[in-house]
Amino acid sequence: MNNTLDLLQNHTSIRSFTNQPLTEAQRNAIFKAANQTSSFSLLQVVSIIRITDPELRKKVMQLSGNQPYIEEAAEFWIFCADFNRNHEIAPKVDLNYIEYLLIGTFDAGLMAQNALTAAESMGLGGVYIGGVRVNITELSKVLKLPKYVIPLVGLCIGHPAGEKPGLKPRLPQSMVMFDNQYQPLDEEKLANYDKQMREYYQNRPVRAPFSVKKVKGWTDHIEDHLERSKLSFMLEYLNKQGLAKK
Repeated sequence: MNNTLDLLQNHTSIRSFTNQPLTEAQRNAIFKAANQTSSFSLLQVVSIIRITDPELRKKVMQLSGNQPYIEEAAEFWIFCADFNRNHEIAPKVDLNYIEYLLIGTFDAGLMAQNALTAAESMGLGGVYIGGVRVNITELSKVLKLPKYVIPLVGLCIGHPAGEKPGLKPRLPQSMVMFDNQYQPLDEEKLANYDKQMREYYQNRPVRAPFSVKKVKGWTDHIEDHLERSKLSFMLEYLNKQGLAKK
């Protein structure tokens, strides 16, 4: 086991932070690590909005599900798929195809992951905020995002307060990695994993506007979150931003 593997295999989300700010050196190191992330054909279609204004941070928090750690974290960055730069360079290219959205989404996810890994390597912690998409139209106005730019995920970064949470159980390798062809869901393995998750949630302290302690198991958790993620306005929003029309 090396330091990188140990860091990656022991990741947990941090939702409680001290009021200690990051140094400029820490912030720049995290950005440089994120900015060096692999980019599809070097299109570099990601921009980061760093929210430093306290009033704006509060507004963003309210638009993102009222998750308090958005305000409390030393840093809050919003990763956006950004084809605006590309469009200004090559205005004749039709960006309405859904493939561009997939490229931007994938690249933004990779960058966000590298940013958090870099932060964790310095003893910092963080948590992703998918809630930035809940009120995505209003958030885009608040951030003054132009056409071809969409906010995908937020990232809180800061100094952890208290002890690091225990590792959240993940699906076993046999349910995630298959040799040569896809395998159907194994009900027995799923039941065992459900049991693990029930035990985890019974002992987990929760800081969120909703209580996952109510979840009976992973299968119930999935149904609940899939229902809450049905954002019916998303396609209209994406089309308005010039994406996913074809």
